[in-house]
Amino acid sequence: MAPDSLALQLLTVAAAVVALVALALAWERGSGWRRVALRAGSASLCVATTLAAALLWVNRQVEIYTSWSDLTGAPPAAAALSDPPPVGGGSGGRLVNLIVPGKASGLSLPMMAYLPAAYDARPTARFPVIEALHGYPASPTAWIKALHAPEYLDREIAAGRMAPTVVLFPYTTPDRLLDTECTNLSHGPQAETYLTVDVPAAVKSQLRVRTDRAGWGLIGYSAGGFCAANLALRHPTGYAAAASLSGYASPGITVGDGSEHTLNNDTWRLLHLPPPAVALYLGCARADRAALRDTTALARLARAPMSVTTAYVNGGGHNIGTWLALEPPAFDWLSSWLARPLAAG
Repeated sequence: MAPDSLALQLLTVAAAVVALVALALAWERGSGWRRVALRAGSASLCVATTLAAALLWVNRQVEIYTSWSDLTGAPPAAAALSDPPPVGGGSGGRLVNLIVPGKASGLSLPMMAYLPAAYDARPTARFPVIEALHGYPASPTAWIKALHAPEYLDREIAAGRMAPTVVLFPYTTPDRLLDTECTNLSHGPQAETYLTVDVPAAVKSQLRVRTDRAGWGLIGYSAGGFCAANLALRHPTGYAAAASLSGYASPGITVGDGSEHTLNNDTWRLLHLPPPAVALYLGCARADRAALRDTTALARLARAPMSVTTAYVNGGGHNIGTWLALEPPAFDWLSSWLARPLAAG
């Protein structure tokens, strides 16, 4: 059983119930120090099993650890050895595994990619690309298992609301417990270089995709939402548009060079630097106060040639329910800003 499996979740819940019953039965048993020891042991077991059930529930929601090798510290590259999970009913797109050699960043990591059905049906066409960035703590698998991105993409493309598009699911950090916010940490991983240089270079060499900025976009949720907007603002020659779902205006970490207050702070950038010619989709729940504050601030600061579209979910919060509601229109919006598949010749 994998650490994100429903079977393991149910097993830990059952263990927590059994531990609670055992605590109740053992409470008045024995006497003296034996009673104290029995109570302490039963209570500790009850707390441990309840905590395990809670942690596994959280892991299932955000997909931090999808295998035991992840949990024991094996590098993400190990995930590339397994087949990607199946997509939908098999009549739409498909997932493939790639390896991104980190020639510029020094990070060589696996990456899943969604190929639309048209990728095989039109063997000479080149397709637009969206990089989908996960939150923290989480992994790219959250896009597949929790946010059902392949199924949504199949549906939106089949309905004509979205052009056939290649969607990438890269890691934003080589260490599940290290939050990079997709920046180049002064004394750590060069995540920004990996995502904006190494990933595009690897995909352009391994897949049939458009190579111009008009064919490239970004999307992300939570920390990945900050990543998407920030990378688009910092690299307008590489991306035409970005969608941020419950993202923020600043990274919330120490980058190491002070740029979390300046060049890696989107509010500061829009206040002090000329706006780039990119389009942003900023969506969040109205009950998510921090994301709502930053979304409205960035929308207010935006000016030509930059374009901003906002979307709000009534109520909601900073959670998967909000991202599931925002995800399909965000993909549709991105597709409307990106260039269409390019026919051969």
